[in-house]
Amino acid sequence: MFDVLYFASLREQLSTEKEQIEQVQDVSTVASLKALLIARGGVWKEAFEGSIPLLVSINQQMATDDAAIQDGDEIAFFPPVTGG
Repeated sequence: MFDVLYFASLREQLSTEKEQIEQVQDVSTVASLKALLIARGGVWKEAFEGSIPLLVSINQQMATDDAAIQDGDEIAFFPPVTGG
């Protein structure tokens, strides 16, 4: 099982801040987790296939789409942050 967290505007777009997802065989990388979320359609597809690239962390360490994920990991998605 993975803990998946959504931050900032992504949390608002998806109307959720976190969820637990059962680990399935096909989900072993960040990219495959994104594909699972995109398959939900609607706002999920918009969020994860959209024009704004999302940042991701695994267990509070920045990661890339090819990073492996394991049972018990915390995966967080968030849009790029700007300031000024």
